[in-house]
Amino acid sequence: MPLSEVRTLERIVDDAVSGTRFTTLLLALFATIALTLATVGTYGVIAYGVSQRRHEMGIRMAIGASRGDVVRLVLTGGGSAVLIGIILGVAGALVLSRIMRGLVYGVTTLDPLTFLAVPLLLAGAALAACWLPARRAAATPPATALRMD
Repeated sequence: MPLSEVRTLERIVDDAVSGTRFTTLLLALFATIALTLATVGTYGVIAYGVSQRRHEMGIRMAIGASRGDVVRLVLTGGGSAVLIGIILGVAGALVLSRIMRGLVYGVTTLDPLTFLAVPLLLAGAALAACWLPARRAAATPPATALRMD
């Protein structure tokens, strides 16, 4: 009897999981885009807020606040919003993890490494997005900040 459709086991497995691999690739791509947009959005909001408060920060520095105080003020404001967002995001991920159960192989939907690594990555990206406007605000001389409208 002649053989038809002779394939290696590797090819059979590749054909069987190709749809899942593509879905996972798309999810990873969208997650990367979402992280980038979240970082840029956080930077934009914090930078805009700092620019709106530059006059206030100039007054604070003129009456004796140090650059560290100004940086701490900006980082505290941005950090509290980021912390609330991370808490809500982790809570939402815990609730919605059942939907992803069929797409994740070899990892439980409540994987502690994932639930620790992703919030830390987002917190690091948000901290960097908050730190640049904070440093810029602290570097502005009080006289310049007071002259701005």
